Amino acid sequence: MIASPPREFSYEPLPGRVVFGAGARHRLPEEADRVGIRRILVLSTPEQRDTAETVAASLGDRVAGIFPRAVMHVPIEVAHEAREEAARLGADGFLAVGGGSTVGLAKAIALVSALPIVAVPTTYAGSEMTPIFGITEGGIKTTGRDPRVLPRTVIYDPELTLSLPASLSAASGLNAVAHAVEALYAPDANPIVSLMAAEGIAAFATALPQVVRDPSDLAARSEALYGAWLAGSVLGSVGMGLHHKLCHTLGGTFNLPHAETHAVVLPHAIAYNAPFAASALARAARALGVSDARDVPGALYDLAVAVGAPTSLAAIGMPADGLDRAAEIATRSPYPNPRPLEHDAIRTLLQNAFDGTRPVR
Repeated sequence: MIASPPREFSYEPLPGRVVFGAGARHRLPEEADRVGIRRILVLSTPEQRDTAETVAASLGDRVAGIFPRAVMHVPIEVAHEAREEAARLGADGFLAVGGGSTVGLAKAIALVSALPIVAVPTTYAGSEMTPIFGITEGGIKTTGRDPRVLPRTVIYDPELTLSLPASLSAASGLNAVAHAVEALYAPDANPIVSLMAAEGIAAFATALPQVVRDPSDLAARSEALYGAWLAGSVLGSVGMGLHHKLCHTLGGTFNLPHAETHAVVLPHAIAYNAPFAASALARAARALGVSDARDVPGALYDLAVAVGAPTSLAAIGMPADGLDRAAEIATRSPYPNPRPLEHDAIRTLLQNAFDGTRPVR
């Protein structure tokens, strides 16, 4: 007998095309044709310019130019510069090659131009699957949602992640896991999103340790990128809670590295919410191979340790005298979260994250 009430939910799949597989980058010309791009501006970080040029080479004279100045958290000054360059070159679309910084810059341009984006991710950030944008101005990172910034096509080629260092793979993977865990208890969660989130967590729990052990393992890289696609998809479909609010606050205000901040804060934010989200976190427990939802925060911390990710805010440059300000900013405006936002408890959460203390039940 079914004792629970009938299901009620809403689910709206986001538009967009995904091309996944080893060597998928070679299909870029046909995907550009499909979107209708004739003059494409290629975007990357300074460190990934060579990769971006290699990926874009197959586009020939359709490349209008390369803008290799994407940086973390999309400072408004860089966004203005990129927008002006796109207009000067007469670009009618963008190719974003890289991680969240590069995709974020493409979104900042598309937000005002409504031009299409083709994304070729080289990390596990997941931004490429979402209509979420973020821009930092005056030390405050503001985020929003707009369908104009959702990439039209995403090309996932695990071969392009083989050069991602083990340390960055670990932090980027845990960043993606954070999307999936928070999706499980989102107020607008639904069965489809929950299935994808749990599958994404399980993919990373299996693949990430092997990626760190052997960065050249293409099968493990493919499984991790599969997890990133799932995690990015749920990030784009439902609202995020305290974890993401804290990470945007810490990153935008104190210029902390994005993925590493997610890796550090994740176990502590989940420990804060765990008593109020036991049913949802039971899915995460199964995906992580633990028997009790109350053990999820500790399991996430242990995964970070196992893959060599940072476990304390102090280690990634957070100033101790900034914790009070971070707690104040994070509780300034209400947003959906399983547990009510309690300033003193969040300040304690931040202290534990700063110290790198392993969460306990």
